[in-house]
Amino acid sequence: MPAKSKPRLSRGVLDMKFMQRTKDKVEKEADDEQSRALYSNEINQKMLNSTSNFMVESSYSICAGLIDGRLSFRGMNPDLEILMEQELAEKQGRTRPEQPKEVSDQDMVKAYYANKAPTVTGSMSKKFNTKKDFKRKKIGEDSENPHATRKQHFKKPRSDDD
Repeated sequence: MPAKSKPRLSRGVLDMKFMQRTKDKVEKEADDEQSRALYSNEINQKMLNSTSNFMVESSYSICAGLIDGRLSFRGMNPDLEILMEQELAEKQGRTRPEQPKEVSDQDMVKAYYANKAPTVTGSMSKKFNTKKDFKRKKIGEDSENPHATRKQHFKKPRSDDD
């Protein structure tokens, strides 16, 4: 006889605003159930019920830091050799000593503030300018630059052109 399944709420009901907590709880239960199904052959009931933080391994190769059992030499298994090279490169990348710096941190800070910081502060100050400040700045630029184009107004035609 099949086991009774728990009645589930419809998607439409769970999407309602007042059902958000229930929706989160249902989704969490579904995720837990899926994870239990995935690892059911590796996790037994004793592991589920216990509060121990220790795991027992059947092999001591993990503790001893031994290499994998599959090896390849002189191109006998090129795919395996590529994988071994990648693993070796990752290990060396993690344990590689830090290279000496060519430029000190203080020099980098000075270069940053000499080149970048004025533009950053200028662009941020533009964000908070008012229209009046913008117009004053524009008028100030026009007075400094004699070749600046002025806004042209309508000129009345001369009467002697008749």
